[in-house]
Amino acid sequence: MSDPNSTRRVVIASFIGTTIEWYDFFLYGTASALVFNKLFFPNFDALAGTMAAFATYAVGFFARPVGGIVFGHFGDKLGRKSMLVTTLMLMGVATVLIGLLPTYAQIGVWAPILLVLMRFIQGFGVGGEWGGAVLMAVEHGAAGRRGYYASWVQAGVPVGLLLANAVFKVASSMETQAFLSWGWRVPFLLGVLLLAVGMFIRLKIIESPVFTQAKAEDEGPKVPILAVIKEHPRNVLVAMGARFAENAFFYIFTVLVLSYGSQQLGMKNEDLLNAVLAGSAVQLVAIPFFGMLSDRFGRRPVYLGGALFLLLFAFPFFWMIETRQMGLVLAAVVIGLIGHAAMYGPQAAFFSELFGTRVRYSGASLGYQLASPLAGGLAPLIATALLEKSGGKPWPVAVYLIAMAVITLVSVWLAEETNRKAL
Repeated sequence: MSDPNSTRRVVIASFIGTTIEWYDFFLYGTASALVFNKLFFPNFDALAGTMAAFATYAVGFFARPVGGIVFGHFGDKLGRKSMLVTTLMLMGVATVLIGLLPTYAQIGVWAPILLVLMRFIQGFGVGGEWGGAVLMAVEHGAAGRRGYYASWVQAGVPVGLLLANAVFKVASSMETQAFLSWGWRVPFLLGVLLLAVGMFIRLKIIESPVFTQAKAEDEGPKVPILAVIKEHPRNVLVAMGARFAENAFFYIFTVLVLSYGSQQLGMKNEDLLNAVLAGSAVQLVAIPFFGMLSDRFGRRPVYLGGALFLLLFAFPFFWMIETRQMGLVLAAVVIGLIGHAAMYGPQAAFFSELFGTRVRYSGASLGYQLASPLAGGLAPLIATALLEKSGGKPWPVAVYLIAMAVITLVSVWLAEETNRKAL
């Protein structure tokens, strides 16, 4: 195992790179709720435009399993580091190109088509990035600390969300006409600077010592993804099920709340973005905390606690949002994201430990990414449709979230405990 200094460098590099990749990914989610419905789907009414924007948003999630399979294969055959550099480049280029896209008013139907294509490339890249980033942290980390180290990679997600919403908050504070004309593009174009920083950092890290040793001893299966499906089908299903609540709740708390609060409740976009920013800031502390707890008490108890809490919080969350009182809205988002952190903190180490080294990239990526389109990708779209059917009442969305939580509770309950497992 590598020395502590090397481990810290790898964790910091993975954290920063992941932050940049998720900044790129989350920009699209925020823009879907606030901008794309107006500029790329202008012939729809407000609700239909939002659903169309969320549908293109979901395309990124359906691309993620494809990216997970492709980069998982090469990550298990060639190494983790080269895949991290490639995925970061893909994400950065796609994000900058979104910022340069002409709108529907300029090129007609080609505008949403190109938007969907860029979103697919984003999803393809982030689908391969997660597995490589967490495996670098897990495989460099010492036994008994893997949950904590890997959780810092997970913490890159709320920081990316924090940056994306903060930049969008500044951009959206300008005069409406200017924002819709060019201001919305600025956050996407800033991606080129972040890409340069991320590439510099990721090129400096060394390959996983666990992978290097395993490759020297054994060439591994010819097609890692087929070996995973044949040898570890139960663990793939466990990882998928474990993601349902984590992913669905997260995108309701951070994406749907923007459109629901502004369109259904008439709240200010700025106030809603502030709530998401506050929740993201709290998660930066909460995710490593729960990752550390999972090293001490086990992955399953911490994960199960988070899923059970969110099951019980599904209805209270919407009750608090419906008050339109900023203090309660803020509390609802922050509390919800703390519950989410209880699952997200242990998740990276938990999923990685379910698979052997020569198929770990493929296995962890497959289980993680297959659930993405079914949970996170469809969550805002399903929730928006449920709100339309119920006349704007959120109770069907709460029931939907409870169903997601039940799937996760059953999946994690059936899983093995992995926190003391040798890699």
